[in-house]
Amino acid sequence: MSTGLDLGCGHQVLPSWRGEHEGELVSACRSVTGIDYDLPSLQHHRSVRRLVRGDISALPFADGSFDLVTANMVVEHLGDPEQQFREVARVLRPGGSFLLHTPNALGYPTMLGRLVPERVKGPLIRALDSRTSSDVFPTHYRANTGRRVTEVAERAGLTVVGLKMVATDALFAVIPPLAAIELLTIRLLLTKPLRRFRSDIIAVLEKPKKAGVAAA
Repeated sequence: MSTGLDLGCGHQVLPSWRGEHEGELVSACRSVTGIDYDLPSLQHHRSVRRLVRGDISALPFADGSFDLVTANMVVEHLGDPEQQFREVARVLRPGGSFLLHTPNALGYPTMLGRLVPERVKGPLIRALDSRTSSDVFPTHYRANTGRRVTEVAERAGLTVVGLKMVATDALFAVIPPLAAIELLTIRLLLTKPLRRFRSDIIAVLEKPKKAGVAAA
């Protein structure tokens, strides 16, 4: 069984509605460590028991500590993704994987979000995503297109072994007039020519088994 590290673990691994599967996922690894800088989130984590408060830019772990590193809706918050990916590469064992899920900067939810004034974002996110203002953090989107993920990964010494653009569920399902427009948009995004504009990115990066020195 593998050892795993969840970056920006917050207070849960999976969305609330998938809570019953979270324990199974965590128990699939020999050990799972969660790291987050937000102490209140760590204090209320519902499944991971080994929790560390720390900065992703300087992970407090020895080289080659983990077989798997995950980041679910975290990469969009990274201020210096190249440095932070380097830290991921450092703590991964040769042949280890970095699995990330993050919004696509070219996706309509991200583009619409950038148009919303900051004072409105909290109430809007609470209404659409059932998140409180304390669970909303600044975003930068500095490694949030397929090309940027690939560029940052390569400079950090990681290889992209899989990258998929995915369309998510409708955000505006609770607002009928907008829901119809959004569902049509999602159907269009499922066509091959528009896949680069799908809302999310799922990527698997790998540390080479014979690790070379990443470019400076």
